[in-house]
Order: sequence, then C-alpha cells, then structure tokens
Amino acid sequence: MIRRGTPSVRSTPAVARLHRARWLTTLLFAATTAACLVVLAAVAVHTDAQSRTHRVDDDVTHRADGLARTIYYDDQGRLRLDGMTDDILADGADALGVGQAQAQAQAQAQPQAQPGQTGAPAPAVRYAKPSNAALPNQSGLNDIWQTLQHDQETVLVTAPDGDGTRYRWAATPIFQGDKIDAAVLVGSDPARSQADHRKLTEWLAAGCAALVLVAAAVGHLLSGRSMRPALRGLEQQEQFLAEAAHELRTPLTALRLVVENGGSAEGGAPAALDEAVRRVDRLGRLVTGLLARARIEAGVQEVEHTPLRLDQLVEQTVAELPDPTGITVDTEPVVVDGDPELLSQAVRNLVENALRHGGGTPVEVAVTAAGVTVRDHGPGVPAEDRERIFERQVTGAGSSGTGTGLAIARWVAELHGGIAQLTDAPGGGALAELLLPPRSSG
Repeated sequence: MIRRGTPSVRSTPAVARLHRARWLTTLLFAATTAACLVVLAAVAVHTDAQSRTHRVDDDVTHRADGLARTIYYDDQGRLRLDGMTDDILADGADALGVGQAQAQAQAQAQPQAQPGQTGAPAPAVRYAKPSNAALPNQSGLNDIWQTLQHDQETVLVTAPDGDGTRYRWAATPIFQGDKIDAAVLVGSDPARSQADHRKLTEWLAAGCAALVLVAAAVGHLLSGRSMRPALRGLEQQEQFLAEAAHELRTPLTALRLVVENGGSAEGGAPAALDEAVRRVDRLGRLVTGLLARARIEAGVQEVEHTPLRLDQLVEQTVAELPDPTGITVDTEPVVVDGDPELLSQAVRNLVENALRHGGGTPVEVAVTAAGVTVRDHGPGVPAEDRERIFERQVTGAGSSGTGTGLAIARWVAELHGGIAQLTDAPGGGALAELLLPPRSSG
C-alpha cells in the first residue's frame, strides 16, 4: 500500500466543517470538565471551611471543659485557679479568661471589671491571659454570661476581643451548688485557619484552571485523532477522483478518435463501430477496476489474485493505447498471480509516463520472469526526485500529468508483493520497473 502520514487535505467546505466540529468538540469537552471541576472545588471549599470551623470549635471546647475541671472551691467557698494556670491546656490557648459572678467576686475582694450597662450583672474577670484586652469587652462578656445562664452548658460564640479582633469563644460554666457562679472562656483566633483556607481556595482555582487547559488540549488532540479517518476519507475521495480522471482520459480520447475518424478509416463505419465497441468494453473494465481500487483502499475488498499471462496482458495494454507508434514490446511467456485490471493500469501508467516525459524518443517495453520494464531515451530523472515522484499529488518531471500515475503503479506493485522503481537506463534515459514476485507453486 502507498504509505500515508497525517492527512493533508486541501481546504474545502467539508474540511472546514470538520475543523469547526473539532473545535466545538474541544470547547464542549473543556466546558464540561470546567463545570465538573467547579462543582468539585465548591464542595471541597465548603467542606474545608466546615472542617476548619469544627476543628476550632472542638479545640476551644476541649480546652474550656478541661480547664473548668481544674477549678475548685476551697473550704471558705473561694474560687481557686491555681490548678488551671499550671495545666498544659492553658499554655496553648490564644486567649484565656475566668469570669465570676459579681457578688462572689466582690466578696473575695478581687473584682477586675465593672458591671455591664444592660441586663443582669456581668461577671467580673478573675483571670485573663495574656491580658484583659484579649477577652471580650464588658458587653460581650455580659452576652456570653446571659447565654450561659440560659443554656446551663458549654456555649460557643463569636465575639471580638478588646482590640476588635473577632475570636471564636467557648465558655464552660462552673457551678456552685445549683447556680452558675463562674465560667472559663477559651478563645481562638481563626485568622490563621482562614488564611490557610484562602490559600487552599486559591490553589484549587489555579489547579482547576490548569486542569481545564490540560483537558482542552487533550480533548483537542483526541478529537483530532478521532477525525483522522474522516479526513483520510476525504483525501482518498479526492485522490480517487483525480485517479479516475487520469485513467479515463486516455480511453476516452482513443474512443473519440475512433468515432471522429470512422468515416475515413479503412473498412468504413462498420470497422469503426467494431473498434468503438471494443473501446467501450475496455472503458467498462477500466471503470470496474477503478471501483475495485477504491474499495480496496477503503478496506472493504481484498485483491483477488488469479493466474494470468503477464506477457499477453502487457501486449494487450500497449495495443489499446491511442497511439502505440514508437513503442516496441519484447516479451517472454510469464505467468503471475495478480489482478489483471490493476496490473494493466500499472503497466499503462508506466508506458504513458515514458511517452510523456521521454522527449518523443522510442519506448521499449520488456516482460521477463522478474516483471515488466519500460525504458525511454529521454533526459532521465534526477536521483533526488526518483522517490518523490512516486508520491501522490506530485507533479513535475517524471510524473504523470495529475501526479497519480506512478503512485498508482507503485501501489499496485505493493498490493502484489512487488516493487515499482525508477533508475537510470544504460546509455541514458529512464528505466521504470514493475517487479513482481514469482508465482507460488501451490
């Protein structure tokens, strides 16, 4: 088969539609990927935010509950904090404080703050770390105290410290009898966690953007690969049309000459009519061969190898040329396995190429056990062009008029397990060879 790489089909409306479909497929693939990544990123951001909030809440609650258990009342009913200040839970707290009901605090002669301006009296600060400014202001303490009195258990609130920084606070009540007499407050600054959360969000956004670009590139590559068969089909269609025009031009020209010269030819109209019928029959076989070649290239039909006399096929092919003048044929009986129509096309293309580019010199056709050779006495073909002219869609010295003749000859040779090549003929000129393998004995 003729080797093909990536299809390079000239721009046509059909090709343009395929390219638009490819870009649309890429866009849809990228958009779908982006939508999925946005949903996943949103879920991840939401989950991370909740996780960080729960982690902060769990930390301050654990510290507040643990430190509350270290506080006790002595025999005189005084609140003792010495166990709390030595506890490891107090060391890691961002802010820590103990508030006590105003009446009890005043009774112990250690008031640290004034009552709030509204509601029930706010607790007095008995202990603060690192300073009183680290705790909520008096209004905030009053609100926390009121919530504790209502819930009668550890509460979680968000309130600013004395500097206005919003902290997450856990307040655990300390009971004296059946009443809440004091409370332990542990606060945590969520700024670090929020900064990490923002960093995660930025990384997710950048990662999603990068993944969308990668997905678009991969989608574009995959859509291009998936469209290669369609582009190759368009290429084969254009090649088939060019080859059909190339193959049909010669017999149609010959048929026209027969019809035009029928009245003046020897034997008159009856002889011309018989010749026209033979030409039409030959044209029909040629069309059948073209269709067979198209099906073979499309992969829907295999080459049918049948025993045939190569010498007779070559003689008949040369005889059917419009003007075989100047062509000599030297044959010996040779039997090969092959497709007669395809081999006939290959031989005809080699001979026509020699006639067209041999400069009007005689053309010598020979059939041997190795295959068919066609020689002209023209200027020859430069060594650097001898492979290039066998490529399809190539025009120039040594190639057929449409750039397909020699390519078809090589394709036919490879289908039959042989080769087609062009070399220098002894004494000058070009020597085209269609070399076929010997017929198998089986």
